[in-house]
This record gives sequence, structure tokens and C-alpha cells, in this order.
Amino acid sequence: MSDRILSEEEAGLGSLNAAPAQDKGSQHLLGIACLLVTAVGWALNWPGMKIILHVWPPLFSRGMAGVVAALALAVVAALRGQSLKVPRAAIPRLLAASLTNVLVWMGLSTVSMRWVSVAEGALLVYTMPIWASLFAWPILGAKPNARGFLALVLGLAGVVVLLGGSGLSLSGDQAVGAALALTAAICFALGTVLNGKPLPLPPITSTAWQVGLGCLPMLVAGALFEHPHLRAMTPVALGSLVYMTVFPMGICYLTWFAALRRLSAATASTAMLLVPVLGTLSAVLLLGETLGLREILAMLLTLSGVTLALGRSRSAS
Repeated sequence: MSDRILSEEEAGLGSLNAAPAQDKGSQHLLGIACLLVTAVGWALNWPGMKIILHVWPPLFSRGMAGVVAALALAVVAALRGQSLKVPRAAIPRLLAASLTNVLVWMGLSTVSMRWVSVAEGALLVYTMPIWASLFAWPILGAKPNARGFLALVLGLAGVVVLLGGSGLSLSGDQAVGAALALTAAICFALGTVLNGKPLPLPPITSTAWQVGLGCLPMLVAGALFEHPHLRAMTPVALGSLVYMTVFPMGICYLTWFAALRRLSAATASTAMLLVPVLGTLSAVLLLGETLGLREILAMLLTLSGVTLALGRSRSAS
């Protein structure tokens, strides 16, 4: 779902059992397998969301899937012995994290998919680490080094290439979609920097609360203002909705936690760059979207910048 939530899960790994030292090789392979399941699951959600948006509105669809997934994650957390209780002092930070990590991030990125392609939306959203690196300068005093500036230049170059092609008119609805996707990434990055201290909650519990609190307003707003029509739902769209609820917002978080128990956070975070790549390729296969030189060049530039930004963040931490 998001790097901010993911970083909090990394901080809560002390509550999870460590992999046996005598079986590091097989545990490492299992971690890689879990990581691939997570990346593929999250990647396929991008074209799946496109399919859903053909028949149902974005906020209601995402909100309903998120609320159901949050309830399921809460059950899993309880079965694993994780407490669902939130310390009173942590409630304001939990609400703030739910706002930036879920409501703004998922809400704006989902709405943006009405007007942009999967390649455009995924790449713009995954510029988040670049903006976080930029915000860390005035807020945390973490001045970018040469690597950080290069990451910013590459990332912005990728965005310019993506938005500067003839396939995207900056004066039409696609400009609105691009602006929403970028806003989602920028707001998420700002929330990441402002809420840098991990929440004092177990991993699955933290995710369940954030997803639930962030998606409930989407569900309510969608029901009140978007007026979804149940009869408009097609079998393919229903399958995509079920998939989004069960896999990207449910099972993929469990495989993500399993991967983090066996691999370094740096390896896992960098591997998540597979998501926009696989999402774009799956949209080409499933939706017939085009993948031209512009998209490929933008992908190379943007993901190179994100990789450098992630590397700088790990060095700083």
C-alpha cells in the first residue's frame, strides 16, 4: 500500500519471531518468495482498479475494500495474539498517519486513475521517496548530498518526460489525474517526514487501524456523493473488487511482514520498485494500454531517482 505504513511495520518487527539462525538460506529464499508475491499482488491491483472504475466510483470502491480488509486484518492480528488496543497518547499520531498514509494516499491515487493510464499513475505515485528526501531538508535538517540532488533531478526528469509527451494533454482531464497522483505522493512524503516516529503498535494491528480509519471516510463519502449502482457491477469488475480486498489489502500485507522477518528493510523497500514496472506491464497485457518509448524512458529515469533516494534514506537512518 504505502511506504509510510511499511516503515512503521519495519519498526514493529521486534514483536515478530526471528527466523532460525541455523536455517538462514531457506529463510532467505522464503523471504524472496514472499516479497515477489507482495510485489505481484500490489502491481496487479493497478489494472484491477482501472477495471472497477469502469462501473463503480473510486472512493466507494476503495473505501469498501479497505474497510473489509481492515476488519480481516484485525481478526488476523487477534488470532496472532496482537493487541488491538491503541495507547491514548498514540491516538493523535494514528489519526494523522491514517490521514496521510491512507485517506489522502489511496483516495487521491485511486481517483486519479479515472484520467491517467496505469503507467502514468503508478510512476507518479511512486515518486514519493524523492519528495520525502526533499522535505527532510527543511524539516529535519537532512541536507541532500550529491546523491540526493541527483535523485531529485532524475525523478523530476522522469515526471517531465511522462507529462511532456503528446499522449498527455496538460489542459484536459488527464492533467487533473496527474495532479492528483502527484499530490498523493507529495502529501504521503510530507506525512512520512512529519510522522517519522513509529507508532507503538504491533505490525498487523497498526495496518488494520490505519487502513480502517483511512478508508471509512472514503466509504461514507462515496455512499453519500458518488451514488454507486449495484446493478452496474459486472462479473469481471466484481472479481477485481474481491481481488483488491483479499490480496493487495490483505494477503499481501501478511506476505510483506513475512518478507521483512527474513530480509533487510533496504532489500524489501528497493524490491518494491517492481510494483510500478509490473503494474505497467500487466496493464499492457490486461487492458491493452500502450507502452512506448516515452513511458519506458520515464520509468527508467523515475525509478533510478527513487532508487537513489531510498539509498540515501537508508544511509541517513
